[in-house]
Amino acid sequence: MGAVVTGLRVTADKDTGVAVVTLDRPHRLNAVDLDMRDELVSTWSELRFDDSVRAVVLTGAGERAFCTGLDRDAEVPQPGSPYMADDPLLHIGPKSNDLWKPVIAAVNGMACGGAFYLLGESDFLVADPAATFFDPHTTYGMVSAYESVLMAQVMPHGEAARMALMGTAERLSAERAHAVGLVTELTAPGGALPAAAAAAEIIAGYPPEGVQGTVRALWAAKEAAVKQGFAQAPHLVSLGNLPLDRQAELFRSRRSGFRSR
Repeated sequence: MGAVVTGLRVTADKDTGVAVVTLDRPHRLNAVDLDMRDELVSTWSELRFDDSVRAVVLTGAGERAFCTGLDRDAEVPQPGSPYMADDPLLHIGPKSNDLWKPVIAAVNGMACGGAFYLLGESDFLVADPAATFFDPHTTYGMVSAYESVLMAQVMPHGEAARMALMGTAERLSAERAHAVGLVTELTAPGGALPAAAAAAEIIAGYPPEGVQGTVRALWAAKEAAVKQGFAQAPHLVSLGNLPLDRQAELFRSRRSGFRSR
């Protein structure tokens, strides 16, 4: 497999059984537009049927960001009802697309907001020292619902709550993310992708039936909590989000300062 589509790059090594999925919009900090959203869904589906791929590495192009969530220029029509809210990133992760092959995220630069849909459905994270994690929703008058549900499954509650509530005022450093267990390996500079690929190659060398069953079992351990949290999310978003014009006003007036932790 080797494919380049708008905003997404997919390569696979038949010898190792490892595919690398790269978010490839570095000029937009790898933000996900609707085309990339569709490409991610298609890619996860395709990987389900490719038996030559036994493990996947997910990463972002460039040094500035892994992913900064939904592209702010994306136009997402919403139903005119408080009971219905369409989240364009809800199904961009591998688990949401019934892919039970292991996915290892290699993170460098910023990972924020909608990036957590991808990180929350990865099996473990490897990070460069320059990686930072933050959730901007509250700063701009939005509810962090789906993202917080996913992060609460992979971080201690207080850490997930602090990141969600502090908004853009604070960024979780790679070192702190490693200390609290969000990141399983902190590499030397530039080492996240090679380290993730090396781990993926080891896993891909094992019998896939046992590996995939283990991935499914691990997800089952937190699946009920995610499902229950997601069931509440649309109502919380409808109730808590400011109107789009107010969100845009807050975004334009944002301060660039933040502190790392």
